This record gives sequence, structure tokens and C-alpha cells, in this order.
Amino acid sequence: MRPPPVSAHVSVSAAVAAAAAGEDEDDADELPMMSDDVYGQGLAWQSQSKDNLKILMDNFTPEQFERYEAYRRSALPKQSVRKVIQQSTNYTVSQPVAQVVAGFAKVFVGEIVEKAREVQARCGESADTPLSPEHLREAYRLYQQETGKVGAARVHKGKKLFIR
Repeated sequence: MRPPPVSAHVSVSAAVAAAAAGEDEDDADELPMMSDDVYGQGLAWQSQSKDNLKILMDNFTPEQFERYEAYRRSALPKQSVRKVIQQSTNYTVSQPVAQVVAGFAKVFVGEIVEKAREVQARCGESADTPLSPEHLREAYRLYQQETGKVGAARVHKGKKLFIR
């Protein structure tokens, strides 16, 4: 980090001298002022988010709570994600990038599984039975229909997701 320019030191010391002398400072906009309001707003937002999550979790059915806990516990191995990214792009990526991609992948998998559960219910099958590849394929098809193309910008020959 670079030290502030000399003029900043002069204006700070001038402001301190003016405050000590009891003079009003007309150049208050020269000094950066840290506001406790910004920090307080951030804390209030965090507190509100925690309260909202607690209200949501209190209204979960036992099955929903169990699924939520399973989702919270699950994670994609960051090193494996990093390896797949590097093999796909031919670039080395940092661990934070792999972590972000793993987060997006986890959300994507969650959405596909949720849609597959809906497909399973529409087929009249019990939610206790495992999802079949057909449910996942239909969920992926529906997801593509709703959101547009999913996947790489160019089509990879012979590499199709959830296709027999």
C-alpha cells in the first residue's frame, strides 16, 4: 500500500490544528470521513437476513428441513472442480475461482434435482424412490427450455449431458 501524498498529511495536520484552536473547518470535504452508519447498516442487514432465515426454517416441514440440511452439508470437491476447469479451458485457475465455480455447480445440481423431483411426482412415483436417469434427463430438458441453452458456448461433439 502506498503512503498518502504529502498534501494529505498537510491537510490532516491543518485540520488537527484548526480543531485544537477551536476554529470551524470549512474544508471538511477534504478529509475522508468514516461513518458508523454504513457499518451499522451492514450489521442490520445481516441481522435481518438471519431473522428471515430463522423464520423460513421454522416453517419447514421435517422433510424440507432434512433436505435443506443435506444441501448445506454437501459440497463438490474444490480440487476436482479446479482440475475439470483446467482441463476444459487449458488455463490454470486459482483456488478462489474453483470455489466460485463449485458454488455455481452446486446451485445448478440443486435446481436439476428439484426439477427431477417434480418430474417424478408428475409421473406418479413416490418421493421415497430414488431418481432415475429419465427424471434427470427430463429435468434438464425443462431447465433448458426455461432458461435457454446451458453449457459451453460451442457444441462439443459426442459430449452431451444426460443423454443415453
